[in-house]
Amino acid sequence: MSRTNGLTRRTMLKRTAAVAAAAPLVVAAETFGANDRIQLGGIGLGRRGNYVFWNLARRDGVQPVAVCDVMGRRREPLKAKGLAVYRDYREMLSRGDLDAVTVATPTQWKPLHTVAAAKAGADVYCEKPSSLTIANGRAMVRAVRRYGRIFQHGTQQRSAGEFRFACEMVRSGRLGRLKHVEVYVGGPPHPCNLPGEPCPPDIDWNLWLGPAPWRPFNPRICLQGWEGYRAFSGGGMAGWGSHHFDMAQWGLAADDTGPVEILPPGTDGRPGVTFRYASGACVHHMNRMGDWAVVFVGEEGKVAVNRGRLRTWPASLMREKTRADEVHLYRSDDHGGNFLWAIRHRRPAAADVETAHRTMTVCHLGNIAFDLRRPLKWDPAAERFPNDAEANRLLDRPMRSPWVL
Repeated sequence: MSRTNGLTRRTMLKRTAAVAAAAPLVVAAETFGANDRIQLGGIGLGRRGNYVFWNLARRDGVQPVAVCDVMGRRREPLKAKGLAVYRDYREMLSRGDLDAVTVATPTQWKPLHTVAAAKAGADVYCEKPSSLTIANGRAMVRAVRRYGRIFQHGTQQRSAGEFRFACEMVRSGRLGRLKHVEVYVGGPPHPCNLPGEPCPPDIDWNLWLGPAPWRPFNPRICLQGWEGYRAFSGGGMAGWGSHHFDMAQWGLAADDTGPVEILPPGTDGRPGVTFRYASGACVHHMNRMGDWAVVFVGEEGKVAVNRGRLRTWPASLMREKTRADEVHLYRSDDHGGNFLWAIRHRRPAAADVETAHRTMTVCHLGNIAFDLRRPLKWDPAAERFPNDAEANRLLDRPMRSPWVL
């Protein structure tokens, strides 16, 4: 696609048909001219953000254009690479020439950055965990759908063959009726009681906090320590949970729904939360990391999977690849490449926004169960706790002025 009659590639992409529902097949290599390149911006340049941005920016057909971070030490060196640098994401998005952005900021910010990028006409690769509350996640879905954008959640296990094969085995019935799933992730976040320290002059601490409650600066928060603190993220439940609960949801065919009941830690002597689904299957949160990410247990066998590893009981269950008559799930073997493919073809990415939201909802429900320490009923269609005002108050959190979603 080239520039025609003054129309940029970005403008022409906006005029393409709505996102199709079909899953992609293997796509042949494509070559791109200078005017076909996806113009990429990056919001958040910490360790993971830097990796995600450059993983996409170095690929054929991508032109890195601009980056944004509240820390001068991260953004200023990139001027030498020919990039425009910004402290405030709103200024970067107002450029009007970005086809896509990576979002790798603390969790309290990701919903606002995603919604703003969608409004600005940019597709979004959003690192996990993508939302701080269930209401945040639904707002992200609405914005991405309203503005016709492509969204990829940074849950790269959706593009890993061992996880796909495990979920295909489960959904094809090789384990018999599924009894339960074990998910090995940590627990809820904790309050932040770190002392205040002087803030370095190159860090805009007020903008780093954004919608989170005000508190004094501490370097342990903003330099990759924020995931464990309640004000900024969802702890281990949402951190690794966004990966591993995602696989439980995939295996349960629950990408557009969720559990119907949540039992608090301590139920039946279990250390973590139990999620019951309408099918009768349960997902047991093991409240710790383990040798396996997810273990599916059926009446006729079980399968355990982690990154690069897969095992079945009996061993014969995994000796045959998924047959033509069995369930074949969305196939992606390169999460970043899949995002770029989805942009060019206006097709859903492997970890689409609704899928991301439903996975994050499980994480948030788990944290709510830890907070309330009592059984909860959940309506996944209405996204409400039926007749439970106390629990429904935890579906969202107030944002510090002037930030709104």
